[in-house]
Amino acid sequence: MAQGPTYRVKFRRRREGKTNYYRRRRLLLSRKPRLVIRKSNTKIIVQIISAKVVGDVTHASAISTELREHGWDAGVKNLPAAYLTGLLAGLRAKSRGQTEAVLDIGLNPPVKGSKIYAALKGVVDAGVDVPHSPEILPEEDRLVGTHIVESYQHFSDQETQMFSSLGKKKTTITGIPKKFETVKKALLGIPAADLKKAKKKATTPAAKKEKPAKEKKEKPAQKPPRAVPRKPKAKKLISRGKSKKGRKRK
Repeated sequence: MAQGPTYRVKFRRRREGKTNYYRRRRLLLSRKPRLVIRKSNTKIIVQIISAKVVGDVTHASAISTELREHGWDAGVKNLPAAYLTGLLAGLRAKSRGQTEAVLDIGLNPPVKGSKIYAALKGVVDAGVDVPHSPEILPEEDRLVGTHIVESYQHFSDQETQMFSSLGKKKTTITGIPKKFETVKKALLGIPAADLKKAKKKATTPAAKKEKPAKEKKEKPAQKPPRAVPRKPKAKKLISRGKSKKGRKRK
């Protein structure tokens, strides 16, 4: 570990390996909102964020799990889901007055044709201007999900655990391209008034716990008398001089 009087401890997110502050600083110098795209093992998140002195402000966002509300019944972490999530986030940002942004991929590797750039393609198709090179975007057949159908047909005849959980979910892999077009039309047909509204968290009556009513304490009719403090006893003064026994005789 580095030592010395001039050593400075790194920021917490830098120590945890979550933020590259050198890259973030270069993005903030553009004075434009950032198109933040993050992916996990279960979902994809797309956000339009502006940096302010008081903190980051999120103008629009979309999560791939929201696609269920618009008829998407396939996986929410694949390439078509990433495109549709970016399209939904871009439509919301465009309806709220955000027309441009710069791409922020965080610590994700810049792999050509990956889910990150599929989400970028969706935001660009929604009408938001994001500087990029067309070569990094995935091909149209992969955006639709044709590669997933071909993979399913190839591995369905072999003994493998791939696509083993489809029976429980009752998902038709071969219908992903058609479902993609249906959901895309549904997203493009969302009214502008609904896109401007911020989505509220759904709360069910069962989730709300009724707090028990507080019992009011009855006030006594007469207040008890105050306790009279006792006076402290006077301390005996002890002389600091020598005692009679200690005095010398003349």
